[in-house]
Amino acid sequence: MTSPEKIIIRGGRLIDADSHIAPPTDILIVGDTIAELGPPGLPAPSDARLLDASARLLHPGLINAHTHGMGNLSKGTADRWSLELLWVGAPSFMANQSLEHKYLNTYLGAVEMLLKGCTAAYDLTFGFPAASVEEIHAIGQAYVDAGMRAVVAPMLADLSFYQAIPGLLDALPDHLRREVTAYDEGPHESTLKMMRESLHRWKHDREQVRLGVAPIIPLHCSDGLITGSARLARDYGVALHSHVAESKVQAVSAFKRYGKTLTAHVDGLGLLGPDFTVAHGVWLDDDDMRRLADHGSSVAHNPGSNMRLGSGIADARRMIELGVNLAIGTDSANCSDNLNMYEAMHCASMVSNVRGPDYTRWLRSEEVLHAATVGSARALGFDKIGRIAPSYKADIVFLNLEKVNWIPINDPSNQLVLTEDGTSVDTVMVGGRIVVERGGKVGCDMTRLARDAEAARARLATLNESAKALGAQLEGIVGSFCIGLSNAPYHIHRYGHAH
Repeated sequence: MTSPEKIIIRGGRLIDADSHIAPPTDILIVGDTIAELGPPGLPAPSDARLLDASARLLHPGLINAHTHGMGNLSKGTADRWSLELLWVGAPSFMANQSLEHKYLNTYLGAVEMLLKGCTAAYDLTFGFPAASVEEIHAIGQAYVDAGMRAVVAPMLADLSFYQAIPGLLDALPDHLRREVTAYDEGPHESTLKMMRESLHRWKHDREQVRLGVAPIIPLHCSDGLITGSARLARDYGVALHSHVAESKVQAVSAFKRYGKTLTAHVDGLGLLGPDFTVAHGVWLDDDDMRRLADHGSSVAHNPGSNMRLGSGIADARRMIELGVNLAIGTDSANCSDNLNMYEAMHCASMVSNVRGPDYTRWLRSEEVLHAATVGSARALGFDKIGRIAPSYKADIVFLNLEKVNWIPINDPSNQLVLTEDGTSVDTVMVGGRIVVERGGKVGCDMTRLARDAEAARARLATLNESAKALGAQLEGIVGSFCIGLSNAPYHIHRYGHAH
């Protein structure tokens, strides 16, 4: 039996976010794990391979707590899209994707994230028209092939968008109402059967890529699907994830349907727990946040997407105050419109500032970086990533300090959150294996990737012409209906404009 490879990283500066310093530090890696940290000259085994990190800042791999791999071929698809209009347009880019398209979509996103310093992601992936065991495994394989960690959680629903929003179907003309019935979801029993089979047959190494369960949005799920999802996840010991209170339309619709908030509703169904993550949580009130905190749950804060879709500004400070685990994500490439976790951190910092003039409530840089690493790791359910420390996996990003973002170095914590944009990424290591070197993705032919993605985009555009035309007919009707819902009184305010 061969002994694990040993690597000694010398010459680098290791970020200490809380102290806002980056002291010179050597790192010894054995196999896929960090064995020891120490000052320059740290003793190393004679057979350790030297990795020179001179003029490099070392930070933990960033962790994307919420994205959608099926959106990577559709970045920049639309300009003025609310969340609800994104749902209207979804068939124009999600429909008719082959297994090869789904793999390519996911692989493209994984490459982008790795090139931008992100080493793990929570991917709420396909379920259109219905998820299959085969596609879930193919999507997992895309992350394996890219060399990235991921939780792959297919989105589960048994109610369509048009059924989920109270009154929306009745607002549609008869001919459009008949058209959208094509998007009706299957019964929850068959959906849960598929999910159970996927969990039972999962073939990938769970230390790298594991499954999760994602009842997509509570309004899109019957109570049976929600309780069944929670039971499945706990039977198999995997993570749960759902879009909760992302938009005011969702928040108002919840009161119309349940007479309570979405969080209160799913709490009663047993969904909340330390394994559960709320995506977005823009319209959570204090009671919602306390429920999440009491259960040890997380919120994946997606500030770029929340602004892009006009959903509002989540109160991240209040979440932290009340004990919610805060994570950070990018959301999908069709509504962010990239998978850049540096940008997500920057946005998280900025949007906290515009919530009000009390600067003592604004997020500090170290809090943002903590959310994008340790907080996101907890949301994904990985307990040995998110830190550069002994016994943690060697998921390490090397930033080139000779790039303009770092000239001069005033405060490494602030600059990592406020000035870095991904252009300084030089090397990325996942589990001790280099997957990005000299700013390029190891083993990836970018010319071929671009060619394949363009061919897929063109093919899907042709196949989905009718879906795009239907979306154009629905846009004005659905848009005005949802603006009306958003103008309804609600007990909290999360928009950027005045009450």
